[in-house]
Amino acid sequence: MEKILIVDDSQMNREILAEMLEGYEILEAETGKDAVAMVREHGAEISLVLLDMIMPEMDGLEAMEIMGKNGWLTDLPVIMISSEDSPELTHMAYELGVTEFIRRPFDALVVQKRCRNIIALYSKQKKLMDLFADQFYEKEKNSRMMIDILAHIVEFRNNECGMHVINVQNYTEILLRKLVKITDKYQLSESDIGLIANASALHDIGKISIPDEILNKPGRLTDEEFKIMKGHSAAGAQMLSDLPFHSEEPIVKLSYAIARWHHERWDGRGYPDGLKGDDIPIAAQVVSLADVYDALTADRVYKKAFSHETAVEMILKGECGTFNPLLLQCLETSQDEIRAVKEKGSGLSAKGESEIKAFARELLKSDALYSSDRLLHLLEYEKMKNRFFEGITGGCSFEYSVSTRILSFSKNAAAAVGLPETIMDPSSDPRLSSVFGSASIKDLVARLRGASPEEPVVQLYLHQLVTTNCGVVEQSFRISEAPEVMGNYPPNTKRCVYRLICLTTWTLEEPQRYTGVIGKLIPNESAYGIMKGVDIIDLKGVL
Repeated sequence: MEKILIVDDSQMNREILAEMLEGYEILEAETGKDAVAMVREHGAEISLVLLDMIMPEMDGLEAMEIMGKNGWLTDLPVIMISSEDSPELTHMAYELGVTEFIRRPFDALVVQKRCRNIIALYSKQKKLMDLFADQFYEKEKNSRMMIDILAHIVEFRNNECGMHVINVQNYTEILLRKLVKITDKYQLSESDIGLIANASALHDIGKISIPDEILNKPGRLTDEEFKIMKGHSAAGAQMLSDLPFHSEEPIVKLSYAIARWHHERWDGRGYPDGLKGDDIPIAAQVVSLADVYDALTADRVYKKAFSHETAVEMILKGECGTFNPLLLQCLETSQDEIRAVKEKGSGLSAKGESEIKAFARELLKSDALYSSDRLLHLLEYEKMKNRFFEGITGGCSFEYSVSTRILSFSKNAAAAVGLPETIMDPSSDPRLSSVFGSASIKDLVARLRGASPEEPVVQLYLHQLVTTNCGVVEQSFRISEAPEVMGNYPPNTKRCVYRLICLTTWTLEEPQRYTGVIGKLIPNESAYGIMKGVDIIDLKGVL
């Protein structure tokens, strides 16, 4: 049973309202001070507050101000009771967070309807916030998993365990959060912090270009070898600048800056460009400090790990190069958090599920009941990250939404099949049938419609036929249940096979309805080569 708190210095008014609100559990307070105490005690148990505006000791507006400062009004609706018609007081009440007004003398129907509607509205908001928080947590967890996988791809040639990338990401986030608390010099938002932490995963991507005998040499490097090793920062930046898409996306720009300048030093004695002070982007500065700390506290082919205390002391004394004094202050005052992450050794972020969900709720709260813009921003951010990583790894994906009737291909997928990245109303677009053939499309649609919420995955094989006649290249596709396809092919035809994995999506409410499909094309080596414009490609060599 929902609880309603009635706050009014008139006992008669409280009794009248309590009688009108039959079916609810009623709590009563006589003053604004009592109301604040009741909300503090009962918290989320209260579904609605009816608050008199004019009361002795502490009036309704003062009580609202205290509740707002304590953050209680985000989840707690307040209906103000007033016989005042002053526009100034009304505007002030709304500014403080009042949801609605009821006037004296009371109209029973108005009181009942407004209370019922507002309780229902806030209940729905809470469910949406909880649902969004759950989804946000899953996305965050999956993003961390993707970063973990990327860490192993980048570091598998090295004798590091893959935790280096994850650790640097966690330390970067801790240092950035401390930085924004002690100074507003760099104007970093919550979104900036998350973006920098994610981009830090690619700080050493240029090591892919370093020969094994130098990368894993157990002894001291020669001057020439060290010169080659130092080239990884410029090489990594070059890889990112050569991406043929989304060069203006924030994560690409940040990844470039971090990869190129995370070995620069505050005194200008770093490399590759000898940048000095705040000429070094703050993202690269923070990742540089996180990178050095993790290198000191980890076993490497050329040394044993130092303890946390020794590593921090070495950095603060300038034994590992010079750093921004503000960042050294952040390191010194964040030692407990950093040590905890180091000792935990988790492949995920130091943030736990409850913290991530709380953060998600805070994102929604900042936009009150209307969070569509932020949700769209987050969705676009997730899509942008996926496109970015697909560009590096050669991934091919697609997505179809029943509600919008839009079929979207990733850039690589569109290039592989020779179609535009976006197709409106694909059922009536002849370009699909010209590429895949009507029979194959009908077969795929039938299989997708045969899926269910219990068995949402459909796995097939897409066969790409590339035929060359008199210098003219033609391609076509066939879909089948097996990697082998019977039949005769024209001469000069190459056949490449993709695994086609489709995940059908469904509504959460019963009865569950089909809402679309997301899918991925997974190429074999020869198919990968055709995608990239070469005949044969060594995937292990690329990685």
